[in-house]
Amino acid sequence: MTQSIATHPDRLLPADPATRTIARELVEVAETLPLLSPHGHVPAEAIARNDAFPDPAALLISPDHYVYRLLNADGVNLEEVNAGTSDAADPRDVWRAFCKRWELFDGTASGYWLRRELVTVFGIDDATIDGAHADELYDRISDVLARPAFRPRQLFRDFGLEVLATTDDPLDDLSAHRQLAEDQDFAGKVLPTFRPDAYVKFWNPSFATNADRLVQEAGDGLSGYRGYLRGMENRRRHFVGNGAVSADHGVWRPEAVRLDDAEAAELFEKGISGTATEAEALRFEANMTYQFARMSADDGLTMTIHPGSYRDHSTHTVERFGPDTGNDIPFAVDFTRGLQPLLSDFGNSDDFNLVLFTLDETTFSREIAPLAGFYRAVYAGAPWWFLDEPDAMHRFRAATTGTLGFSRSSGFIDDTRAFCSIPARHDAARRVDAGFLARLVVEHRITEERARTAMVELTDTNPRKVFNL
Repeated sequence: MTQSIATHPDRLLPADPATRTIARELVEVAETLPLLSPHGHVPAEAIARNDAFPDPAALLISPDHYVYRLLNADGVNLEEVNAGTSDAADPRDVWRAFCKRWELFDGTASGYWLRRELVTVFGIDDATIDGAHADELYDRISDVLARPAFRPRQLFRDFGLEVLATTDDPLDDLSAHRQLAEDQDFAGKVLPTFRPDAYVKFWNPSFATNADRLVQEAGDGLSGYRGYLRGMENRRRHFVGNGAVSADHGVWRPEAVRLDDAEAAELFEKGISGTATEAEALRFEANMTYQFARMSADDGLTMTIHPGSYRDHSTHTVERFGPDTGNDIPFAVDFTRGLQPLLSDFGNSDDFNLVLFTLDETTFSREIAPLAGFYRAVYAGAPWWFLDEPDAMHRFRAATTGTLGFSRSSGFIDDTRAFCSIPARHDAARRVDAGFLARLVVEHRITEERARTAMVELTDTNPRKVFNL
């Protein structure tokens, strides 16, 4: 049988023989290192309970925006892939729809991850991924999922995961995280991440309810905007006490402004009453971006910002299936002017780490690299979301290394809900970095010895430093 491209030893490595030889050696360096996942969306509760994984479709297809957005583009109705609808299709039918269109994913990042996951985790012959073999593959994967050893905790060990961060509501009691931290039989670390977006954006339908709960439950008896800020500070301390190392912010644009308390309080009340304009909503979010930086400088949570996503772009899709159904679209952003007030006040603080992620790769060399190359608090966030594919990851290194070197980037972020894909995603990033470093060696820009230490920095040293692991 021909070797699968999913297990080929030279997958994603440069085609040039001399460069490839060096890249192979660098991959060997990375393969000895544990997996660090400081930002993702796997629920801690599933690991704490050690739940069995669901059926193949629910595990691999329905939660994956990368998958069903491309299926939708090919004419598959979202009902057929169980994408957020209550009248969900039969899982086997979902799987059949996917397998019939497997070739759609050739050349995509999700195709690479899925192929490697299916071959290495589930033992599938990827030559049989097609409509004719869909039922056979479904049954085989279901058999693997039914094995008592095929549970999250065992896979955590099998995958070589050391740290896995989740994404959590500010009012979450974090009991699952405490359960895992106190379990002496569980050697890994599952860390919460403070994610306050639903408590900041006026256009969120639940904003008023969320903000009121925050004030009532954590505001120390204060009311209005003062109670709201105190609630944020108190809940962040709760997260720190339960192992959190970062706070994550999905802002509309990378903007920060420090408002006086009177203006901020007035905007807050408009947000509660639902009378704020779009401009006022964005101004309040920019104020909170500044306030969260202030809080991070105080409590030590690394601040991550990822702007520039027009979420729920398709009104029809949102009305039919609800939010977060794969129709988020990137748009251009401006970090340099937008974050200037924040960086002027906190950018050179020794007690503040800020990671800037982008969906707009035109900012790689123009803004993010120069900002991270001057401000000691700023790090360039690795390509993620639409940019976490091999060519874009290579472009990121090519666009930023000349300004940043190897020490000012975050380390790879898998940002996934798909637990079983984590090793494949990290494998892709490590191989891209190995190829990039190998090219620098061949061009006599760095030595082979320096390339090996840089491989460790990009894979292991940087995320530990940036996220205080």
